[in-house]
Amino acid sequence: MASKCPNCGRVLKWYDFKAECKDCGVSIPNFNWEARLEEDAERAAVKSASFNRTMGMFKYSVWGTKLRIARIILSFIPIIGYIVPWYAFKSEGESLGIDVIGLFTDGKSLIDFFKSFFGNMNLYFENMAFENYSGPVTYISLGVLFMVLCLLFAVIAFFMILIRNKNPKSKTMVIFDCLSIASSVVSIIMFTLAVKGAATYTAFSLGEMPFYSMTGSLGWGYFVALGLLTVALVANILVMRAPAKTHDELEEERLKKKAEKEEKEKLEEIRKEEERIEKERKAAEEQSKIVEEARAKLEADKNKRKD
Repeated sequence: MASKCPNCGRVLKWYDFKAECKDCGVSIPNFNWEARLEEDAERAAVKSASFNRTMGMFKYSVWGTKLRIARIILSFIPIIGYIVPWYAFKSEGESLGIDVIGLFTDGKSLIDFFKSFFGNMNLYFENMAFENYSGPVTYISLGVLFMVLCLLFAVIAFFMILIRNKNPKSKTMVIFDCLSIASSVVSIIMFTLAVKGAATYTAFSLGEMPFYSMTGSLGWGYFVALGLLTVALVANILVMRAPAKTHDELEEERLKKKAEKEEKEKLEEIRKEEERIEKERKAAEEQSKIVEEARAKLEADKNKRKD
């Protein structure tokens, strides 16, 4: 759309470089600058109010109450549940512990499993096809997949606290917590089925890891993980059911605090000004006293010389 002179409406050409309009002579950049300045100030005030409302709701949703502070802490803590052992597979060949970094694992850990899987996925899928997708390789891989989904849903639930801040009573976090817990249960079921499937496939290869007469047991770490996930779920349910303040209530509180702060600052300025005036008055009195004493001394000396 072509630019026009704000005063006379003349269409400006690409070669009109001068600041003044050729027809009416008005300065285009400075035309009606006071009105435009007021409009800019009004737009800035609207944006500032919108920003304050958004930040107020964000702060309230995340850490506005003791329950919400506890919720965000309890929603982060379940990450601990993925470094403890969920399951342990042992055999006459290799052994595999289902914990992420292998802190509690004697043999291979999930890190080794991921390296093996992503290093040679074709071998895994060939082994799954060989056992007709119903053997230990399939079930262990599915168990790890659901464990990863469990972690993913828990992470999403945590970040939803931040993303869904405009709706402090949102059910989204509860839904993802439930999905996380359900995924953890399915993961353990898959690991259990893998142990049962090992009775049929007494010897199999999990990538490059050979297993012979594999046995498995549920680890104590899973109950820790499940407990932490449940606590996070309960915290989100309590927050969802607790009374929540509206945007208007939060804005009213913000303005009230702002007014109290301004009043306090005003009183402090008045106090400082009064102290300054009092200090000047005392200094003036002290100076006057010194002058009077000096005059009295001069007068006494003068009288003394006369005598």
